[in-house]
Amino acid sequence: MLLSKENKLLIDKTLEEDCAFHDLTSGIVIANNTSAKAFIHSKENCILCGVEAARYIFNRLDKKATFKLFKNDSQNIKKGDRILEINSNTRSILSAERTALNFLSFLSGVATKTSKFVQKIKDLPAKIYDTRKTFPLLRSFQKYAVKTGGGFNHRFSLNHAILIKENHLKGSKLLIKGKPDLKAIEKVFDSIRKKNKGPIEIEVESLQEFRKIIEIHPDIILLDNFNLSQLKTAVQFRNKHYPKIILEASGGISLSNIRKVALTGVERISVGDITHTVDSIDLSLDLL
Repeated sequence: MLLSKENKLLIDKTLEEDCAFHDLTSGIVIANNTSAKAFIHSKENCILCGVEAARYIFNRLDKKATFKLFKNDSQNIKKGDRILEINSNTRSILSAERTALNFLSFLSGVATKTSKFVQKIKDLPAKIYDTRKTFPLLRSFQKYAVKTGGGFNHRFSLNHAILIKENHLKGSKLLIKGKPDLKAIEKVFDSIRKKNKGPIEIEVESLQEFRKIIEIHPDIILLDNFNLSQLKTAVQFRNKHYPKIILEASGGISLSNIRKVALTGVERISVGDITHTVDSIDLSLDLL
């Protein structure tokens, strides 16, 4: 849900940050009892995301505000398209404008970028997943936007799923002379499964590590920074010997190479770029 209790509180904080309830200019220039109609429209093509948040923001300034929705989240928007009509107190519209546009622009940017990756491989089995490389406190918003753009959510937080990375192996002494201690790691797997903590994913950084780790049957193996040749080799080995284990590619994934990565046969591709490097969509509000 985009408008969870926690997200509403965060939106309220952004309104406070902008002093939307103490707008000096609107308070002086705009008569208090006037009402107006305004439209939000897009200045570029995009995938829309965040309409629910925008409506909530305008209603926080004016509980009597009403809306006409022209487009919904996940729809393709063309340059010039109207997205939302707001009928409200004039001061309230102007005081809420920037916060509402900030959320709409940012979330639509995430959804649009995600969609570009998804469209590149739409005819292939692989799926695009996000990561935890999100803006502080905006993770739930960004993960919603990823889904809006057609992507899938990886674990939400450190408490959401098991992902054993290289530093976990180093920090827990599960390496012997720099190589995975399979017996010790297998004991960790057994302990996790006894506690019903869900699927186990583990990161490997080389084909040598991959061939060892796959022997102890994790549910998912994260192939970190593998080149295309290494990905193909890993998939072929998995298909022949351990067909039920899921393979996920990560590291250095871009629009220019996403299709080649998907063609190797991995089931999942995690892309930090869709959340940590975002170009907001250019949207505008016009008062009539």
